[in-house]
Amino acid sequence: MTGDTAQATGTQRPIVALWARPWVRTAAGFVVPIVVLAAWQYVTASGIVPVYRLPQPWAVVEAGVELYERGELWGEIGISVQRVVLGFLFGSLIALAFAAIVGLSKPGRALFAPTLVALRAVPSLAWVPLLILWMQVGEESKVTLVAIGAFFPVYTTVADALGHVSPQLVEAGRSFGLRGWSLFRTVQLPAVIPSVMSGLRLGLAQAWLFLVAAELIGATMGLGFMLSDSQTSGRVDRILLAIVLLALLGTLSNAILVVAEKVVLKRWM
Repeated sequence: MTGDTAQATGTQRPIVALWARPWVRTAAGFVVPIVVLAAWQYVTASGIVPVYRLPQPWAVVEAGVELYERGELWGEIGISVQRVVLGFLFGSLIALAFAAIVGLSKPGRALFAPTLVALRAVPSLAWVPLLILWMQVGEESKVTLVAIGAFFPVYTTVADALGHVSPQLVEAGRSFGLRGWSLFRTVQLPAVIPSVMSGLRLGLAQAWLFLVAAELIGATMGLGFMLSDSQTSGRVDRILLAIVLLALLGTLSNAILVVAEKVVLKRWM
């Protein structure tokens, strides 16, 4: 190693170590939002973008305070969170069951995989008329649509992971007398735990997307309804408030799953 190369390597190591620190990564995550807020404030305060098209950031905060004082804000947030949680749980559980059938069984893959691939291509809004026809405009149809959204990322990720578990690893487990549930619990499940957690995080993100589709049509409460109602009334500040709240809730729910992922990986890996 030459002197220049050694010097360059020595310079890079402190930089890499700095970015490895949790507080540095946390602080870096705020850089882009702060820049966006500053640019937003500038273009609205300077008149580059008229306020009726893009209200100032503080106007969005005031819209949230207004809804809070009227006792509506937590109700809108609560009903949306409830729909996501229920839909995500139902969709994920069903997805894990189908993933096990398709990923561990050749007959199961032959029977179900083609149909599920076809259903995955159906856009979210295409389900709305059918669900309303079957379940009316109620909570069941909205939760079902969210469950559909959560189902496919979880199913696809876990089924593919189970289908690609090393055959040598499975044979090694069988050589120790493991069969059926014991083989799955001891060998196959630990091998796919990272994929399961990744699929759950993708499914949760998709659940929030499908929630908006569910609440844009046939809802009287929720953040998706706030978007639709604010568009009708021309309240751009509330539209932006709903978008910000959806982003914050999605980030918070993802952070909860990240913590759960670390606990699960520590237990299984």
